[in-house]
Amino acid sequence: QTDSVASRLKELYPGVHLEIGEDILPTIIYLPCFKPLENALEKNEVDIVVHSLKDLPTSLPPGFTIGAILQRENPHDAVVLHPKNAALTLDSLPEKSVIGTSSLRRAAQLKKRFPQLEFENIRGNLNTRLKKLDEKDDYAAIILAAAGLKRMGWESRISQILGPEDCMYAVGQGALAVEVRAQDKDILEMVSVLHHPDTVLRCISERAFLKQLEGGCSVPVAVHTEVKGSMLYLTGAVYSLDGADCLKDTMQTVVEIDNKVSESAQTCEHVGVTASSVSSSALEAAEKLGMDLANALLNKGAKDILTTARKLNDAR
Repeated sequence: QTDSVASRLKELYPGVHLEIGEDILPTIIYLPCFKPLENALEKNEVDIVVHSLKDLPTSLPPGFTIGAILQRENPHDAVVLHPKNAALTLDSLPEKSVIGTSSLRRAAQLKKRFPQLEFENIRGNLNTRLKKLDEKDDYAAIILAAAGLKRMGWESRISQILGPEDCMYAVGQGALAVEVRAQDKDILEMVSVLHHPDTVLRCISERAFLKQLEGGCSVPVAVHTEVKGSMLYLTGAVYSLDGADCLKDTMQTVVEIDNKVSESAQTCEHVGVTASSVSSSALEAAEKLGMDLANALLNKGAKDILTTARKLNDAR
């Protein structure tokens, strides 16, 4: 995923020299742990760090900001079936079939949607999980992010894409984020052209929703967003670990994406994202949408569901 960002920057800035690596020395870097990267950013050892947006917290450490969110790939989850089940779907798998997933969000939703199936934890990177699926009979299928499978060149393994009626996705899923130093105006300006306005607005509303809920990876929170014309739609939900309890709602707001961005407009952060190339009124509307939806669910009792889910997960 770092290569895709570097390639785009080379297209836009052919005179800029870029180095890529994973040893905290290059200019652009991707690693799955954040502290060494942010240390390197702080020390000016690197200038740009590429992340999967869903892995970034809604509040970044002081001095750092998300300077670009690239166009989102398919954010939905995908079913990868054991080869012996190749012609089946989750609906047609035998009762009590075991489905592997490492995500509380996926497990909670799918337990509710497919009560005839059993869901068990599966750990490891994509390679490890696929190997566990193919080489043993422990799992009838596993659930993975469609975008991750595509990035690895394994689209052919996708048996079924789960739509929002089956399983809504994680906040920021399918989007790449570019983290930079918040005060490095030159780098911020350079990477800002990578922003995809629709994706930025969708992800800001999602991140604001999660932040207001005080959620995270230890609780089942799911979203679905769409931009249609000048309207941004956000559906959000919270679940108990077993999927039995659920609070879900949808809200929408007007976002004038095509509004001209004023050169004199003050650059502001929205849930860790700096996007001076996107209309500030649209950014504010997207953030408010996420907060409003979260507050609506909190008023219905979402905090109790999330608190219980967090305690049960911590006790495992």
